Order: sequence, then structure tokens, then C-alpha cells
Amino acid sequence: MEPVGSLLRMSEWPARVEIGEVGPRDGLQNESMVPVADRVRLIDALSATGLRRIEAVSFVSPAAIPPMAGAADVMAGIARRPGVTYRALVPNVRGAEMALAAAVDEIEVVVSASETHNRKNVNRSVEESIVAAGELTALAHAAKTPVEGIVSTAFGCPYEGDVPEVRVAAIAAQMRDAGADRVSFGDTTGMATPRRVHTLLDVLGAVGIAPDSISLHFHNTRGTGLANVLTALGRGVTRFDASIGGLGGCPYAPGATGNIVTEDLVYMLEDMGIETGVDLDKLIACAKMAQQAVGRDLPSHVLRAGPVNWQGEGQRCAP
Repeated sequence: MEPVGSLLRMSEWPARVEIGEVGPRDGLQNESMVPVADRVRLIDALSATGLRRIEAVSFVSPAAIPPMAGAADVMAGIARRPGVTYRALVPNVRGAEMALAAAVDEIEVVVSASETHNRKNVNRSVEESIVAAGELTALAHAAKTPVEGIVSTAFGCPYEGDVPEVRVAAIAAQMRDAGADRVSFGDTTGMATPRRVHTLLDVLGAVGIAPDSISLHFHNTRGTGLANVLTALGRGVTRFDASIGGLGGCPYAPGATGNIVTEDLVYMLEDMGIETGVDLDKLIACAKMAQQAVGRDLPSHVLRAGPVNWQGEGQRCAP
């Protein structure tokens, strides 16, 4: 019989978590060019795993981020699976128009909480970006396309260091008030720790942004990604981004490394009794595909070790 304390702790977890896959965009943007056909194959394979949200492309200038060239071709080439939302990041009105023309299911609009990072990322002030986010949201809603507002560098900036949580919350509230259907918070350079997660959620609550209404996007730069997920789970957050194989990084954030690994996250959650609706074996096959596409080993633990009961027996060592 399990100790009572264990049962009480288990009862605090949500019954189900929704995972947003960001590998095809956030993951591949920091890699060498991956051909459109390979990107399409990866997205199609991810679509068959049970994932319901896939960040497929970014409609940005190829001169700014070459690996994201061919976004329209990618969207035209994928086999859209019913029930899967294919999302696109857009930096401006032109990008939004291209995304809508490509019939994306959801648009993502990013504003950095850090002034320096925002200028390096989109060459605008934070205030200008907030205004632009409102314009992009109105444009998307006119086309009946939902919008996720993303606050990046929400847990710290590689140029400015700590970013005040009240500033993060104020930007999020402005994006919400401008019509964003959901707000997400990005740990762009992996500076988040459980303490920072608690603090940000407290401050967000003070402006009426509840844990069950947001998404969190953690990078594993300093190895705290899954610890941050556990902390957020205990606070009622049920939406998290992750990247197949641990792909990821940011061209404008020195030192940024991969996102938390999709298959590692699914393995942990399912073992905790939290449903994800995602097939782990299929995810591992996708991670192998991603690793071949980029031509280097990826930091996925489950890809290397396999799940417990790998090949029916698990991997055991002699005592």
C-alpha cells in the first residue's frame, strides 16, 4: 500500500497536460538549413503521435533567419491531420498576411520583456511591439484565426539579466487586453528555476492571469527544465511547450540551448499518471528522424536510454 503522503502529493497533479511541439520552428531555426521536404516529413510524423499543437513554421525574412525559408512551401506540403493545430510565428503584418494566406490554424506574436532582446530580435522597442501585436491580433481575428501572445525572456535576459516579474505581467496583460486568445511565457535562455516560476505565477495572478489560462515554454540550458514543469504543475499550469529531441535555441540570445525534450517530458508525465495523449514510441521515432535531419546527436535522454521496459525488459545493470 502506498503511503498516504504519496497519494496526497499525486492528487495535486492535473489529470491531463497539453504539450505544444515547437521543434519544427523553434528547434530548427538555430540549425543549418534543413530541406523543406525533410521539415514536411518531420511535421507529418509528429502529427501522427497524438500531439495536438505543432509550431510548424515562422513567416520571417529568410535574410534574418535563413533556416525558416520556405514556410509557405512547408505549409502547402504537410498532410494536415484533423484535430491538430498547425501554428506559425509572425513578426509583423507582412508575416501575418503570409501566414493567413497559407491557412495556418493559429498565429503566434512575440514581445520580449527585455528591451535589449526585443530590439535585437525584431528591431523595435517593446512599446512598439505591443502596439504591433494588437494590430496583428486584429488582423488574425478578422480572418477567424486565433492568436497566442508570447512574452519571451520572461524569466531573464542574456543582455539585461533579471527582468522584473511586474514588467512581464504588465506586457502579458496588455497582450491579453489587445485580444490575444492565450498568453505564453518563454524562458528564452533557460534562466528559470522553481523559485522564479513561483514568483512569476504569483505576480501574474495579481493582474488576473490564472495558471490554468497560460502556457509555459522552458529551455533546458541550465538543466532545470523539468523541475520548472513540476513546479508549474503544482500551481495548476497544464500547457507546456517542448521540442522533439531537445532541438532549440535563439539566434538573438547568446548561450541559449534546446527546449525541454518532448519525449522526456511525455515519459515523465505519463509515469506520474498524467495523461498527454501522446504515443512515446512514435515520439522516439520522430526524435531519430530529427537527429538525422540535423546531422548531430540531440540531448534527448529518452532517445538514448529508451523508456523503462525498453524492448520489453528495460535496461538493467548488475548490482
